[in-house]
Amino acid sequence: MTNKITIESLSLQYSDGTESLRGISMGIRQNAVTVLFGPAGGGKSTLLRCLNRLNDLTEVKASSGKILIDGENILDPQIDVIALRRKVGMVFARPVPLPMSIRENIIYGLELAGEKRKSKLDDAVERSLKLSAVWDEVKDRLNDPAIALSGGQQQRLCLARVIALQPEVILMDEPTSGLDPISTGKVEAALLELKKEYTVILVPHSIQQAARTADHAAFFLQGELIEYDDGKKMFTTPKQKKTEDYIMGRFG
Repeated sequence: MTNKITIESLSLQYSDGTESLRGISMGIRQNAVTVLFGPAGGGKSTLLRCLNRLNDLTEVKASSGKILIDGENILDPQIDVIALRRKVGMVFARPVPLPMSIRENIIYGLELAGEKRKSKLDDAVERSLKLSAVWDEVKDRLNDPAIALSGGQQQRLCLARVIALQPEVILMDEPTSGLDPISTGKVEAALLELKKEYTVILVPHSIQQAARTADHAAFFLQGELIEYDDGKKMFTTPKQKKTEDYIMGRFG
């Protein structure tokens, strides 16, 4: 398997003095689910936001290092950030459907990008809703308001909205934190399909979710990458004592 993303000596410090990332170096595999896990404040969400330059919108005092996606350093000031965010989509912890119909939520970004052909838009709606495991639940009410969906359906709709733009990388920041177990299971099931076409990076809701979903796993603690390995190895035979202690619930 090849690396889709290579992170080299990435450090980041916020303006309030918080050092969120310290010398992170890792390769993220293509067409796999890479899980970033660890206690709160470890730098996981900061790293996600670096991958599509959302940290540009926060108070960053200093940053250094490189993030290469397909060999191109996305931290280069010359990079087209709008194009980058289309290539690297993000699903947040709380679903935020747009105040329009289910169908319009999906095609909104495509129409903004200039797509007018109804056949293309219809195909995108069906394909993205199927990949996000919500098509069967909404296919007969695509013109209903998205806000009428349940929380779990709204989250999968937001995932479908990202998929519709055909990114290459999908970032997911605790996408099931507010969902019931059945909805959580559906989002996790969608990951199995998504990784066939996309590179997925997930900050999970729990250790159990990390273990269930990870092809590769990275343990973060206080801004440092403690361990990075195959998912099964990480959750059965971790190499570092800090990783083992966290997985066994001795702190966190």
